[in-house]
Amino acid sequence: MRLRSGLVALGALTVSLPALAADYQPAPAPMLSQKPVSMWTVTIGAEGRMLPEYEGGKDFRFSAVPIVRVARAGSEARFRSARDSAGFALIDTGHFRAGPGLKIRLGRKESDSSDLTGLGDVKWAVEVGGFAEYWPTQWLRTRAELRQGFNGHKGVVGDLMADVVVPVTPQLTLSGGPRMVLASAQALSPYFGIDAGQALASGLPAYSVSGGVRSYGAGAQAQYKWSPRWASHVFVEYERLAGDAGNSPLVSQRGTRDQVQVGIGTTYSFDVKGLW
Repeated sequence: MRLRSGLVALGALTVSLPALAADYQPAPAPMLSQKPVSMWTVTIGAEGRMLPEYEGGKDFRFSAVPIVRVARAGSEARFRSARDSAGFALIDTGHFRAGPGLKIRLGRKESDSSDLTGLGDVKWAVEVGGFAEYWPTQWLRTRAELRQGFNGHKGVVGDLMADVVVPVTPQLTLSGGPRMVLASAQALSPYFGIDAGQALASGLPAYSVSGGVRSYGAGAQAQYKWSPRWASHVFVEYERLAGDAGNSPLVSQRGTRDQVQVGIGTTYSFDVKGLW
């Protein structure tokens, strides 16, 4: 009797073992620790611009301007205005972004215009600093930049701007808003100041400058995305020279306070990996 009961129990266990095996999941093997891999989206491109022959000039010249922008991959795409410095966000919370910025300022040659005769050349300048921008809503961007100049000038320049950003279609985005530029005397002097030697050579009166509001104005832009990687844009930027910059004899006697830039550009975006 006991032998018969044991055989029945053994048979039941044999039937149940395959079902138990099917439900069994082995514990995952421990993973080796790895450095986190960050993905970055790099945007490069170029703009062709028509801009004044010199700061304060009334005639125009053509210039090509590079575009470089870096952002964390997967972060919400943000628009770029023609006045933005090249840089990337070290801090990006979605509504707030901040990081280093760099801008190249074109030099000025006496041979560029007869207006500059006797004023000498001004070297190209690099401005290094940072930016901070805040999006209070999805359609409004505010941005401030502060940069220190080297080479062509050794002053401090600040940009304040705001843009209403309107996605008309998934491909087309329109934007525009006010601008203001502040600059120290050292940043203004090479472009608007006139020393005694320059006054004698140019026929303009000697003029020294102080820091303050350099200009105010507005800008507008239209951007079209051909694909997730390719995009094109056109823009116009207007500024009116103010303060000591606008009162410079170079501007008041030979140039104009009203400064306009127009341009068109194309950008390409791609992803890269980095262990940081």
